[in-house]
Amino acid sequence: MNTPNSLNTQSKNLLNLILKNWEELDDSIKTKLIKIWSVLTYKWQLQILFNLPFLFWWALDKSFPKIHEFDATILNYLNLPEWALSFIGFGQ
Repeated sequence: MNTPNSLNTQSKNLLNLILKNWEELDDSIKTKLIKIWSVLTYKWQLQILFNLPFLFWWALDKSFPKIHEFDATILNYLNLPEWALSFIGFGQ
């Protein structure tokens, strides 16, 4: 019968398992894997870089509800016609 003391919880943690295997690799294999990973993630890095302004705006949107009031104030200053406001979602 398995008791909580007999179970090995460290091996069940995926991150610990990956880190343990990574530390056991040779340095030459580590450098090759890092190079392969950097080539694979090159486009991901560019995508994240291009999306950072939008991510920053989204984080502000979730953190500070006053930003919506600021957006509405800007739209009121622009004097947009009703049809344009309806496309944005501020129409009636």
